[in-house]
This record gives sequence, C-alpha cells and structure tokens, in this order.
Amino acid sequence: MQWISGNAVPGEGSRPVAGAAWRGLVQAVAGPEPRAARRWRPPGQRWAVRGALAVATLALSAASLASLSDGHGLQLLGFGGQQVTNGAGFSDPLPGTAVLPSAVTVGQVLVRVLVALAVVTPLLAATWYPLLSWRIGWLGLLLVPLLHERWWGGLPWDPVQVLVLITVLGLAGIRRDRPVLCWLWALTLIPWWLWTSKDGPGLAAATLGGLAFAAVAVTVDRAGSERRARQALADQADQTELERARLAVLEQRTRFARELHDVVAHHLSLIAIRAESAPYRLGEMPGPVRAEFGSLSGSAREALADMRRLLGALRSDQPAPHAPQPGLDDLPGLIDAARQAGMTVELTLTPALDKVPPSAGVCAYRIVQEALSNARRHAAGAPVGVALACYAGTLSVEVNNGPGTSPMLAAGGHRPGHGLTGMRERAELLGGSLSAGPAPGGGFAVTARLPAGGPA
Repeated sequence: MQWISGNAVPGEGSRPVAGAAWRGLVQAVAGPEPRAARRWRPPGQRWAVRGALAVATLALSAASLASLSDGHGLQLLGFGGQQVTNGAGFSDPLPGTAVLPSAVTVGQVLVRVLVALAVVTPLLAATWYPLLSWRIGWLGLLLVPLLHERWWGGLPWDPVQVLVLITVLGLAGIRRDRPVLCWLWALTLIPWWLWTSKDGPGLAAATLGGLAFAAVAVTVDRAGSERRARQALADQADQTELERARLAVLEQRTRFARELHDVVAHHLSLIAIRAESAPYRLGEMPGPVRAEFGSLSGSAREALADMRRLLGALRSDQPAPHAPQPGLDDLPGLIDAARQAGMTVELTLTPALDKVPPSAGVCAYRIVQEALSNARRHAAGAPVGVALACYAGTLSVEVNNGPGTSPMLAAGGHRPGHGLTGMRERAELLGGSLSAGPAPGGGFAVTARLPAGGPA
C-alpha cells in the first residue's frame, strides 16, 4: 500500500501478490517441467532405477486391485473362490480356483485392471517428470470416483492411489517455489472435498484428508526452501571460486606485462634511441648508412607500439580491442622490409590468392614473417625463396633458404624453437599442417598447407 498526500491508495500492495499467485497457477496447470538438479548419468544406475520403478508399479497395481472392497480384486489375483450361479443351483469351485460372480463381465474385469494400473502410472515418471505425474494423479483423483467402484476403507479412491498422489505432490512441490506448491495443494483438495463430502464417509474424512495434504505441503515447502538455500550457497561458492580464478589469472597477466615492460620494452626503447642518435653521435656517414639507421629506428618504434597494445591487453580483463590484421596483400611490404635489411628474397604469388579467406591470409603472413626472421638469424646472407599458391581449396606456403654462415646450420644442429612451434600451432588451428626441416640440397625449408575453401 502506498500513501499519497496522506491518503492510502488501496490495491497497490496486493498487485505483486496477485501476480505471483496467477503465475503460480499457470505454472502448476500448464507450466514446463522443472529441470532436475541431478540426473542418473551412468547407464547401470538409470536401468536400476527404471527396474525398481517397474517392480514397484506392478506391486502397487496388484495392491490396488486387491483393495476392492467387494472381494473381486482378490479373485482376479487368484486368491480364494466364490460360489456362482450356473442356472441349476449352486456348486462349489475346485479348491484353489478363482471364480468370479457371473454378474461380473469381462468388460468390468478389464476396466478394473486398467484402473488399477492407471492409478499408479504417475509413479513411473515421478522421478523425471514430477509435475506431469501430479497432473495425471490429479485427473485420476477427479475421474476415478465416476466408475462407482468401492475400495477398502469406504473411500471413492484406492488407498494406493492416494499414497501415489501424495508422493508425486511432494516430488513436484520440492522443485518449485511456494506459490506453485500452494496451488498444487489447493487443486488437490478440490476433488478430494468434492467426492468425500458426496460419496465418502463425510466431513470427517474430508477434514482428515485436507489436514494430511496440508501437512505434506508444509513439509515439502520447508524441504524445498532448505534445498534452494543450499543450492544458492553452492552457486555463490562456485561464483566466488570463479572470481578468485579470474583475479589470479589477471594478476599473473599483470606480472607478465610488468616483466615485458621492464625488459623487452626497455631494450626496444634503447634500440630506437641509439638508432636515431647514431648519425649525430658517429659524425658524417654515407646516405645509405643513415637510411639504414632510420629504418632500424622505425622498426623499433613499430615494435614498441605493438608492445604497448599487448601490455594493455594483458593488464585488462576485458577482451582485447580489434585491430586490422596483416594479410596476403601486406606480403610485398614484408618482403621489401627484409630486402632493405640486406636479405635476398624472391617472392612468387599466383593470381588466385584473392579468394583466400582472411584467416588463412593472416596465418600465411605470420608463417612467412617468422620464416624470414629465422633465415636472417640462422642463415645470414643466404638467398630466400617465398612462394604462395592456391589450388583445389588449399593455400600452399613455401619458404626455402640456402645454406648460410650460421654455425648451428653448418653443424647440422638446427633446433626447433618457439617460432616453429608457433607456426605449426597456427596452421593446425585452421585445420592445416606445417613441416620444417633441412632441405635436400642444403639450407632449410618451411612448407605449410592451409585450407582456403571456406570463409574465416
């Protein structure tokens, strides 16, 4: 209830309650089945539960049939005998033979058997679909008295049926919140009061049954509240653990960023400064030498800019910002930069490369970049051939360099490092392959096959 200008506005406080009650009614009558907190995943456990439910259903069906107050149910199960009228007087049946009265037709026998099975049917699905089981049990509670059968205890229902209904009411209510449980209890009382006050022992049975259902609802509500509280605590603990793990990862990334800044970025800054100041510190020098120092300075500053972006991504727990990635169109610039650094590089491209997806183009660029860096490091002065071709939906990348003056290559002991591992991981990430090793005629060869038949 809200107060405006000193006057109460009626009905405002009851709207949330009415809304919750209406939603609870909709969920109870036509809502989806709640998801179980636990599933029987091992096949053996699933089959054991199904077998136990099947045996319990058969046993309860027999008990339901035997609870017919006129004794016909026991005769159907094969217990005891009864005299029948055969038109010529009375005759005794054979010992141990179940004989039904002649007034009981085959149709009535079939109906009684079907009813005995139907009233316990909700138990079969109660473990997996408790709300559906309650709805079936509620329909049975409403419709079974229309058959005018008399069960043990004088009630219009089988006692086994009432027990099954109480069971499925508890299983359905424990997974739902309080408004749904209240409606399950209230809807169950409607056919109970309707038939007990009309055909049953009267008000006493209706009252005792209502109190029994109320006790079940209260017990289920308390158990469900405790269950939801434990689940909330478990979810909170999981969330806390995830937060701790995220903070630990962020702390580790921050430490990596600090190390990169203090070591790598520091040395890159020194390289850039020394390259820029070399023409002034060393006096007069030829133009090509001055241009070479300028190129070294530009490369160092580009590396510093990339390093700053990397450090920013490492220090943040947010996704890294998107930036344009190099592709096959940038390969000529990469080759020109290598030539300016003194390498002899020959580039061969096929015209069909414009159909290569961007993901394969980025991967090919990085492979060529790393292969040129390895050739410059381990085979200084050796000519390098770079060839890219696309055919049959496959992008082929080949980088071959001749033998250089590197002692490692000269001794035949080229050792795979992080660069080759990174190239292979890039290729495998796209579903391709990469091979690297000594070439037959000397030198070193890197060959990659990347899928180029689909989008990125």
